[in-house]
Amino acid sequence: MGFGLVQGEDGKKFKTRSGDVVRLRDLLDEARDRAEVELKKRRGGDPEDAEEQALLRANAELIGVAAVKYFDLRQNRNSDYRFSYDAMLDPKGNTAVYVLYAYARISAILRKATSTVDAAGLASATFAEPAERALALRVLRLPEVLQQVEVDLLPSRLVDYVYGLAVDFTTFYTACPVIGSDSEVSRLALCKVVQQTIKQCLDILGIEPLDQL
Repeated sequence: MGFGLVQGEDGKKFKTRSGDVVRLRDLLDEARDRAEVELKKRRGGDPEDAEEQALLRANAELIGVAAVKYFDLRQNRNSDYRFSYDAMLDPKGNTAVYVLYAYARISAILRKATSTVDAAGLASATFAEPAERALALRVLRLPEVLQQVEVDLLPSRLVDYVYGLAVDFTTFYTACPVIGSDSEVSRLALCKVVQQTIKQCLDILGIEPLDQL
């Protein structure tokens, strides 16, 4: 089984300024620190109490580790790739950050729901909106993707799949109101299945999802 090389943003061997090999612990610490900065920006500053600060720090740790794992697994293992913290933590790109935010958004929808959320509700669901159909069809592709990953041993296929699922969910979320809509029951069921599917993919990739960010 072949593997490509990890390069710096300059296309040369990935190393420290002094020329030493980059230690994984240092790399993860840097990713955590950058994730913490971004989380503070999203909330408008530092948490006010110690408990919230500890939670933010813990979330930053999870996001940092997830970002590194995801970015590495996203690459075709046979090819060289350039390591970039900015690309790895981009909240709008094919990153763990994007997928984790989609997962957290689904969790928020399900927490707000007053209707019973049952994935079995999809059995009788009718998807009238294109965004609903596209999302449901994406979910159904998972067995095919897993089979292909098993054949060619390219986890990047699963990474691309879960990113596509998160993108399709975001499109659905923008186009199709869930809570309070006439299709609330079926759309909640779809959200539940998408959440379960994202979690399954992240579990396989060794990434822990977060219900709140």
